[in-house]
Amino acid sequence: MLTIGVYGGTGSGKTTIVEKIVSEFPSSDIQVISQDSYYKDNSDLSFEERCGLNFDHPDAIDFELLYQHVLALKNGETIQQPVYSFQTHNRTAETISISPKKILIIEGILILNYPKLRSFFDLKVFVDARSDMRMERRVSRDISERGRTPEEVLKRYMKTLKPMHQQFIEPMKIHADFIIENHKNAPVDLSKLIDKINALPV
Repeated sequence: MLTIGVYGGTGSGKTTIVEKIVSEFPSSDIQVISQDSYYKDNSDLSFEERCGLNFDHPDAIDFELLYQHVLALKNGETIQQPVYSFQTHNRTAETISISPKKILIIEGILILNYPKLRSFFDLKVFVDARSDMRMERRVSRDISERGRTPEEVLKRYMKTLKPMHQQFIEPMKIHADFIIENHKNAPVDLSKLIDKINALPV
């Protein structure tokens, strides 16, 4: 199994890039796992307490479970991926059954911060974007998709997202095998990346 990590700051365009990569391969050959599905189970906390958590710190992610699931997939096993709700800031009771495929993409802002998981990646792709562009995209997404207010999103961006990016995400850029410059709201040429993926042994 070829394992690809796609990472970068919030609002950098990772999801769009991943969707474009996936579109270049048969659906039977490629699978995507998002770090967002692996936020820790915080059922022991009240909703108000969960709202105050820093979800952009590595401690918010159940990396050991993600690592074990990737290991299982690489060993040919099917996993039950958690389902996370951004409305309740917690996991739901549901899971999604995921079976191994030839190519596995793992996408998320912090996936390079867990050394055991980082060691799995055959290709590490960093999606780079300017801070102002990332903030604009994050504000737009959280308002339209997650029911947040503009004030809430901007406050969270300045208080946690920006400093967490500087502390945990930007430093991981040094591990990238391939960097995508995504500083404009325009299509990105991924032909070189696709060629690189096709050249790797599966």
